Order: sequence, then C-alpha cells, then structure tokens
Amino acid sequence: MNVGLIDGRQSETALAIARGARRMLRALGFSSVTELALSDGRRADVVALGADGVILIVEIKSSIADFRADRKWRDYAAHCDRLYFAISDAVPPEIMPPEAGLILADRYGAAILREAPAHALAPATRRAVLLRFASAAADRLHRLVDPEPGD
Repeated sequence: MNVGLIDGRQSETALAIARGARRMLRALGFSSVTELALSDGRRADVVALGADGVILIVEIKSSIADFRADRKWRDYAAHCDRLYFAISDAVPPEIMPPEAGLILADRYGAAILREAPAHALAPATRRAVLLRFASAAADRLHRLVDPEPGD
C-alpha cells in the first residue's frame, strides 16, 4: 500500500540512502517525512523536525549524474534551518557543495560527515513548513488505517 512515502520515482539506491538517513535522524531525536511538498512547489526528499522546532531538509543524491542534474537544491535552504545532502559511498564527497551539510548513508544507517551551516527561518516560513509537515504525517497515518476512504 502506498501511503505517500514511495511514489515510484526513487531508485533503489535513493530509497536505501533515505532509509539510512532517516534511521540516523530518528536516533538523533528527529521525526521525519519523505517527499514533502513545499510552498514553492518543490518537493523535499526528507524533512526532519527536532523537538526544539529545528527543521532540516536532506536532499538525497544517489549518483554523480543525479547531483549534476539538480539545479534546484539551493532553493531548499529557504525552507529549513539546516540543509544536508545524503549520499552513498558511490558518490565522491568532494563534489558536494560546502554550503550544505553532508551525510553518508546506506540502508542500515548514516553518519554526518559535515555539519550544515545554520540559518534561522522566518517565523511565517517555519509555520508554513510545520503545517505541511504535520498535515502530511497525519494524512499518511490515516491512509495506513483507512486506505480506501468512502468504502
């Protein structure tokens, strides 16, 4: 059953990176959702929320070609306090821009190789992201218990 977590666009490698990164985020006290639509129409690979309200975005890059084809990653910084790339060991870390943090992940876990620079979100933006996060999480949980509404 698809609850909005996997929509068929992600490669097996990207799914493994996301799984490992989310496991690490959970161990660090963050809750996360995948494929979150943002107010500008972009879709963030992973958005994580800390108990203190800190919002992280993790952009998954499964290959060199995936990174080189992405011209929108800088736009995600406007929607989070910290922006990270998550890569597998098949992607050379030195090609990843220093303006973002860096996570090395596989399907079992992840490690932060470089912390992301912090920048505070505007209160209105924080509220908008929090509402989208909460709505997406609640809708996905609902679909788990009621996958066929109206039946």
